[in-house]
Order: sequence, then structure tokens, then C-alpha cells
Amino acid sequence: MVSQTTAPAAPVDTPPAVLPPVYAPGELAALATRHGLTVSGARPSLPAYVRQLWGRRHFITAFATAKLTAQYSQAKLGQIWQIMTPLLNATVYYFIFGVLMKTKHGVPDYVPFLVTGVFIWTFTSSSITAGTRAISGNIGLVRALHFPRASLPVALALQQLQQLVFSLGALVLILLVFGQYPQPAWLLAVPALALQTVFNTGISMVMARLAARTPDIAQLTPFILRTWMYASGVMWSVGTMLQGDRVPHLVKLALEVNPAAVFINLMRFALIDSFERDQLPPHVWAIAAGWALVCGVGGFIYFWKAEESYGRG
Repeated sequence: MVSQTTAPAAPVDTPPAVLPPVYAPGELAALATRHGLTVSGARPSLPAYVRQLWGRRHFITAFATAKLTAQYSQAKLGQIWQIMTPLLNATVYYFIFGVLMKTKHGVPDYVPFLVTGVFIWTFTSSSITAGTRAISGNIGLVRALHFPRASLPVALALQQLQQLVFSLGALVLILLVFGQYPQPAWLLAVPALALQTVFNTGISMVMARLAARTPDIAQLTPFILRTWMYASGVMWSVGTMLQGDRVPHLVKLALEVNPAAVFINLMRFALIDSFERDQLPPHVWAIAAGWALVCGVGGFIYFWKAEESYGRG
């Protein structure tokens, strides 16, 4: 029996491994630019960013409305809490400050004075509080989709404006009950609210950027807002307290130009007959417009500068 041996297979020539070319960082960037590649999530120029934000205006409106609708969806009274919350706060403040601490003395029409202050202050404080959660509270949306991140704080500020407009119906009823009837001066509430909305939106964007980087800001914000509220004349008259020489000039000036106090007093001047022009600081409309311009534009630019960092890390 003849054994057959298998001849060894001929060696197969394997091609040498092809290594990718090595580029220096500058060469790699030039190569990407040459082929039209850009950094994912890169910050656009400020004019382009504004155009992108305007292009998302329908999303911003729908997002704000959806947030407002869902806010009290689990409560049995539903949207009634939009009115009940500031009214209950005003009731508590009336008994503590108006009755017990007697701040209502020397303040005509104290109930309309107090309720107007509470409603307008709530608009500012709620906008700032919502701003601290604009990025962290929507982190899934931020990481999943590409859109101008300023849409979120703007939408949340718009949500608070919608809530205020809804609540103004209760404020008007209270004014009517206490003898404050519609008059041409009420139209001044429109520009006052417009300036306050721009101011609130700017501060909301500042807080959104700060809280996105340092989440502990959200825990500190309620204490800051509470202190700011007490200094803003929500429950007491700034003009009455500053009469005479009891308060240093710099403190008096700081209280008069305090933006929250300025917007509150502008609304009181518009809606309450007994709140007269001499209770407002000089050039009050210029002060209000200045706060809106500085905080609105400055807050927007401050937020835009960190556009690339939101949702990362």
C-alpha cells in the first residue's frame, strides 16, 4: 500500500498593513476645513445664533405652553393654582406684615398695593427659578437634539409670562373690588411688563449658564430671592421707609434703583390711583429700560458664549 503525502501549501503573501497617515494638529484642522467638516455643536456667530433662535420661535411657544399646561396637571384644582398660589402668598403677607408688623399704616389701598407687588414679584422670582433648571432639567433634550440652547430659558421665561397674564384676571377683580377702576393709566402696564419680561429673560439665561456648570446654584437661589424680595418693597412702601435721613444715601439709592422694586412700582403706578408719581424714583422709565437692556442683551451674550459646553461632561 503506497502512502500519499500531501505537499505543503505554498505560502500566501500577505500584504503589509497600511497604517493611517499621521497628521499634526494643525494639518488635521486644515484637512477638515478643506473638506467642509466642522466641530459638532460648535458655537455659531452671534447673528447666526439669533437667526437660529428666531427660526425656533414656534418650538419656544409650544414648549412654554406645554410646560404651563403640565405644571398643575396632577393637582385636582389644576390651573386654578396659577391664581391661588400668589393669592395665598398675599394673604399670608397681609396678616404678617400688614397686620402684625403694621406696614399697611401710611400706605393707601394697601390690599391692591400688596397684591400687585406679590404678582409682579412672583413673575420675576419664578422666571429666575425656572432658569436655574433650564439646562439641567432638560438634559436629555439637550444631549439628543441640536438646537440653540437659549430656546430653553427663553421658553421658560415665556411660560412665566403666560402664567402672569392668566393670573392678571384675578388681580383685576381684586382692584375692582377695592375701588380701582380701569383708566388710561392702565395702559402703562403693557410697556412695564414688556421691559420686565426682557429683564427676567436675561437674568434667567445668566442663571441657566451658572446652574449648568454649578448645580448647587439651584439650592442657593431661594435664599437669594427671599432676601431680594424683602429689599424690593413687595410688602412695604420703599418711598415711605426712605423718608427722612434714617437711611444712608447709598442704601437709599440702591433700594430706589433695585430692578425688582422699579418694575413693581411701575405696575402700582399704572394700576392704583393712590400710588402717585412722587413715589417713583426720578427717571424711573429710563432706569427700567436700562435694566432691561443691560440684563436682556448681556444675559443673552453671556449664555451664548457657553453654547458649546451645555449638555457635555
